[in-house]
Amino acid sequence: MNAIHAEGGCLCGAIRYRVRGAAVSTTLCHCRSCRLACGGPTLAWAIFRKDDVEFLHGELTEYRSSPPAHRGFCGTCGSALTYRTERRPEQLDLTTATFDHPELFAPEKEIYLAEKLDWEVLHPSMAQFEGSSRKDG
Repeated sequence: MNAIHAEGGCLCGAIRYRVRGAAVSTTLCHCRSCRLACGGPTLAWAIFRKDDVEFLHGELTEYRSSPPAHRGFCGTCGSALTYRTERRPEQLDLTTATFDHPELFAPEKEIYLAEKLDWEVLHPSMAQFEGSSRKDG
């Protein structure tokens, strides 16, 4: 992916972030945990090197959703913003829809299809994985 300088933030504007550099990966996740975190049938992620993400203002509230995973959100409006895992401490996942220009980070693969809702339609142009697309989760 090309190097990108992009910004985004939560619904109420309390939290703003900026990324510099290329996304490591872009995914569309079908897992139950992501569905519950966002209230939607899937959740799109843009994954960056942690050093390429800067929070301009505001502080994340975090919830440990499973032993290795921490989900960050705005404590004021509740917008889901981040996912980090102890399995990949050098990376930070940002919810694609919270970017000012989410079209810059279209998902390239669908993950956790084993947990997909029956009525969700797959995207045949994307690589598809029953679980994680990574060996380390």
